Amino acid sequence: MNYQETLNFLYAQLPVFETQGAHAYKPGLERCEAMDTALGHPHQKFKTIHVAGTNGKGSCSHTLASILQCAGYRVGLFTSPHLLDFDERIRVNGQPIDHDYVTQWIEQQYPRLKQEQPSFFELATMMAFCYFAEQKVDVAVIEVGLGGRLDSTNIILPEVSVITNISFDHMQFLGDTLPQIAAEKAGIMKPSVPCIIGECTDERVHFTFQQNAQLHQVSELIFASENRQILWVRQHIDHIEYETLSDGTLQSPLMGACQPHNANTILWAVHKMRERGFNISEEQLHEGFRSVLTLTHLRGRWETLQPATEQQPLVLCDTGHNAGCFEYLGPQLQQIIDRGQHLHIVFGMVSDKDIPSVLQYLPKSPQATYYFCQATTPRALPATELQQMSAPLGLLGNTYPTIEQAYRTALSSARPQDVVFIGGSNYIVCEVMRLLAD
Repeated sequence: MNYQETLNFLYAQLPVFETQGAHAYKPGLERCEAMDTALGHPHQKFKTIHVAGTNGKGSCSHTLASILQCAGYRVGLFTSPHLLDFDERIRVNGQPIDHDYVTQWIEQQYPRLKQEQPSFFELATMMAFCYFAEQKVDVAVIEVGLGGRLDSTNIILPEVSVITNISFDHMQFLGDTLPQIAAEKAGIMKPSVPCIIGECTDERVHFTFQQNAQLHQVSELIFASENRQILWVRQHIDHIEYETLSDGTLQSPLMGACQPHNANTILWAVHKMRERGFNISEEQLHEGFRSVLTLTHLRGRWETLQPATEQQPLVLCDTGHNAGCFEYLGPQLQQIIDRGQHLHIVFGMVSDKDIPSVLQYLPKSPQATYYFCQATTPRALPATELQQMSAPLGLLGNTYPTIEQAYRTALSSARPQDVVFIGGSNYIVCEVMRLLAD
């Protein structure tokens, strides 16, 4: 098999959460522990940083990987889901996993691992650990797939654990209250390992984390939002500037309104990593923040897909897909309207999200036109249903049979001074990215 045939085989053979949703979710560590034993415990051959949380995991994971790479370490990075290609999930020093390795690993290992009946994500986790071991990485930044306690990545013993924040998502798996969700994510806490909590404004969640820290015997529990490393934030056209308490003035190209919270979390993680023996200078920290996009190829975070010119509008996208994300994205979109620009929003969601909670954050204005569409996945909410749910809230627009048609219509309807925004789902964003790449 070649690379694409291998991926097609895996998609056909294994439960894939991105397309099948709850049917593909396999909680528990027993399958990964059994596979890990069969493979010789590859994850024990390198150090790890573990990152969980409802939102911000990707930005924090990529930035930490960028900082470590700038500090001279050979760095693995495991994230999910991918946008354009599976190889984005597994990187070493920013470079995607070798396609031949994917094919050969499946041909060699799947026959003896299939008896465990792994999910697609579980098998990808094992592949990542094996690849990082073979590539002799010094450290790997491992992003949790879903939750924490029962996530397949949770067989690792990290140097530092990070939980970015807690909000409502995947309630059918993690619980329908914030403390229940927090308890699941707190499952990545480990004995004698420091844990950083990024945002935490709910007293019940705060208490849940404290309880779990005692239960798991962590060496130190830090609530980053209560001990801010960032003194002030200044927004520029193409970057955000952070004046920090002890690391000088940082610059980051990540422009989302949520990014100052992520940056504060990252700084605390770096401080704890230094205490655990990682040699990261202030200059290397600065370079890691500045270079995260070029070094790790992070995409889809308030990203400019097309710059504004005299002939064409600015096109932005964001992969945020739950209420926690749109709590920040909604006001950021409203700011565009407040500047006097018309906003064209190409929007679609999957049906297992808390859609009403997301819709309440979207701009309700005559200056916002919606282009409702649906992705080509069984999980997608039909565009007509999304339109019907949106109309009573004052979110008005037409439906389109394909994402391409919605995007092309928005682009042709927008004046050069307008803004086109693509969002609501990874699927919507990645399909527009594919259109622009062709």
